[in-house]
Amino acid sequence: MAKKGPTVMLWRRSLIVLLVILIAGFGSVTARLLYLQTYMAPELQKRAVNQQLADTTISAKRGSIYDRNGKVLAQSATVWKIVIAPIFLETDEERHIVADGLAKILELDSEELYKKTLKKSYYIEVKRQVETETRDKVLEFAKDIKSKYGIVQAIDTVEDFKRSYPLNEFAGSVLGFVGSDSQGLEGLEAQYDEYLTGKPGRIITAQNAIGTNMPYQYQQKIEAQDGYNLTLTLDETIQRIMEKYVKQAIVENKVANRGCAIMVNVKTGAVLGMAVEDSFDPNDPFDIADEKTKKEIESLPENEQDQATSDALTKQWRNKAISDTYTPGSVFKPVTTAAVLSEKLVDDDTRFNCTGSIIPYEGAAPIGCHLFSGHGSQTLTEALMNSCNPAYVQMGFMLGAEKFYQYYVAFGFSEKTGIDLPGESEDIFFDQDGVEGKMYDIDLAVAPFGQNFQITPMQMIMAISALANDGKLMQPYTVSQITDSDGNVIKSTEPTVKRQVISKDVADQVLAMLEQNAISGGAKNGYVAGYRIGGKTGTSETHRDNNNDGTDDYIASFAGIAPCDDPEIALLCYFDTPLGDSYYGASVAGPCFRNIMSEVLPYLGVEKKYSESELENLSTQISAYGGMAVDEASAAVSNAELKAVIKGDGDTVISQSPDPYSYVPKGGTVILYTDDSAESDTVTVPDFKGLSMSQASDLATQSGLNITISGTFSSDDSVTAEVQSIEKGKVVSRGTVITVTFEQKSNIM
Repeated sequence: MAKKGPTVMLWRRSLIVLLVILIAGFGSVTARLLYLQTYMAPELQKRAVNQQLADTTISAKRGSIYDRNGKVLAQSATVWKIVIAPIFLETDEERHIVADGLAKILELDSEELYKKTLKKSYYIEVKRQVETETRDKVLEFAKDIKSKYGIVQAIDTVEDFKRSYPLNEFAGSVLGFVGSDSQGLEGLEAQYDEYLTGKPGRIITAQNAIGTNMPYQYQQKIEAQDGYNLTLTLDETIQRIMEKYVKQAIVENKVANRGCAIMVNVKTGAVLGMAVEDSFDPNDPFDIADEKTKKEIESLPENEQDQATSDALTKQWRNKAISDTYTPGSVFKPVTTAAVLSEKLVDDDTRFNCTGSIIPYEGAAPIGCHLFSGHGSQTLTEALMNSCNPAYVQMGFMLGAEKFYQYYVAFGFSEKTGIDLPGESEDIFFDQDGVEGKMYDIDLAVAPFGQNFQITPMQMIMAISALANDGKLMQPYTVSQITDSDGNVIKSTEPTVKRQVISKDVADQVLAMLEQNAISGGAKNGYVAGYRIGGKTGTSETHRDNNNDGTDDYIASFAGIAPCDDPEIALLCYFDTPLGDSYYGASVAGPCFRNIMSEVLPYLGVEKKYSESELENLSTQISAYGGMAVDEASAAVSNAELKAVIKGDGDTVISQSPDPYSYVPKGGTVILYTDDSAESDTVTVPDFKGLSMSQASDLATQSGLNITISGTFSSDDSVTAEVQSIEKGKVVSRGTVITVTFEQKSNIM
């Protein structure tokens, strides 16, 4: 009989093993289930939502930028997104019809577009920032395929936005520009990007298991929030005036490395204008604006063009007013003047002797004056007007290194101004043995007249503004308000005083010196008749490593204030490397300063107050005397403080010269003709170039002509005629008015 024991035992053991396996298996599943339900629950919920919902972004409209008077400088214009809903394309033929048609209109690759039509979706973007004209063609195409093939709902257009700058290159370095995704990349667009951008909206739509949108099941729309708007302190009219004359100066003086001008309200720190030339068009920022540079790059080997293009673009985007540092030269002398006055180291009796050069300390090389023969004994005011370097060497050692650096810091040169623009640079000051501000004797010898250290133009104009603002240094700014689309003020900028640098009394003294300098000193070229102008020229040397011949470049500048009796504005004009007839600040930057001020001050409503000598040279608009009796016309001319010359024996005036409504200088001559001899009564225009005002006036009288004075107004012999409106040798009618432009040609630094 067979034994059953082992079989039963084997069965029992197998059962036990099976139970263990089952328990272990169920345990693992249970553990995994608990893990998924607890630790992984948030992630799984997120995945479920993503599988069940489609999320489409709605673009937010970027905020606009306005000048201080509400003129639009930057705005987001409506363009369009072209989208397709391939879920409605039932056949391959329909997909090809849509892909080929849209590709042709939108200039896209039809094969790539066809691949998009294969997706089961209600919303796929095909192209962004499509202009309205092209969008209309797309809608016409959609209408056409509906009527011909019955294709409906497959093509749609969605509002989008594109940044535009309606004034083109206007204030490009200040405004900056945006990238293809409408993110601010430079200028105010970058600085205030978080305010301008806005918040995108969303369309959340249900979708099925294969990813097809089902808007009839569920759809939620969250509207986009428009970005905030910026109102600037810049004035469009002032900015245009500044850009015009900075460009003119660059061309006339063959400036090699660009130039800029900054105008500031001295009482608030608000920047009224910031012209940087050559600038660029923010609508097309990746196009090289300078044609000469563009041609030079095109002539390079192909493997060098990309780097050269990148360098050129970086340079044109760089805001020279805040990002470039420069050696200020003699425009810094008012700061040194304020320092020695504040420390009571000088008074009205202090004299500074100049023999043409000075040896600042034992063993040092002599430091020369621009006037080789020397200025002799001079007061502080005369030293400033003469722009005498030896005098300022003496002032530096009177102050000492510690005190000099103290005022350097106080006037804001050791720190960024904090202007609300990106890319502001710091100063480069003496750093001996790793100690900022530690100066050797040679440093102290040249720093008082603005050499051997570098600052930004923005720092310089704010220091000059402090002299005009009772000694208070202001915080500069370019944005006055941030508002929402309904006009509600989100944020506003209040004028901020950084600190009291010098006393009001000292500031008034320096201001008076600067005014005298513009009237009869080295800053005559910045003077504007009828206004109380204060100014200082600057000519500095800057060494650049890329000068292969080892020579230095020159920087010409002019800083000034107006009106001096109640200062409102300060202006700095600055030109890097003029290669024309002169490189001096008086000749290069002075006329630019004067031209800007002569238009801006009347625009701001500043009243003219002429001196007696200026009144004598004012022009008068003459009337039409034709048809009047000779005696009557002659009396009318005399009443206008002009001289009447009668030609002919008739009793009635037939014609006149100058023409009716012309402007004639007081004391000028009006020819009244009583016969037809006017056509034959001609004179030849002489050469006025190089003559003083009195000499030019005498020559005009002798030649039977009238002249009006433009440019620098001064009887000083250093001011001479440089340009005349009608060229020498031309035959004109007797009495013709010629405009003669006078300039101070000097080597004053």
